[in-house]
Amino acid sequence: MSQKLLRVGTVYIPVRNVMDSLNWYTEKLGAAESYRDEKGKMAIINMASQSFFLLEAPEEESLNFKDSDGRLRFCLTFEVDGIAELENLHRELLEKEVNAGAIENRGHPGRNFVFSDPDGNLFDVWSELSPSFKK
Repeated sequence: MSQKLLRVGTVYIPVRNVMDSLNWYTEKLGAAESYRDEKGKMAIINMASQSFFLLEAPEEESLNFKDSDGRLRFCLTFEVDGIAELENLHRELLEKEVNAGAIENRGHPGRNFVFSDPDGNLFDVWSELSPSFKK
């Protein structure tokens, strides 16, 4: 069977306040705003060659899930090109007062760290850029 799904086009992120989140993602992560609705219940940002919809949702909603051991997990991993880039991004996020965990060695190539947005949505960052993306 040939590959039919070519890429992920959009990710939806539940947030409590769309405008506050829109400001956070643009200021802290350098996302570019591409749309906001008139009611303030949805905005679209672009970052990491991806579109993200920020959607107003109840406080208990998030991207996170618990694994079989009961640990809270992220559903997305961003990639940077090398450990130096990972360390630079980590430092920049901490300087911008983003909630970011320590850089980890998880026993596979590269290093990772996890950060969260103000709504508690967790995101992972990995130091290994996919070879197909380098092309």
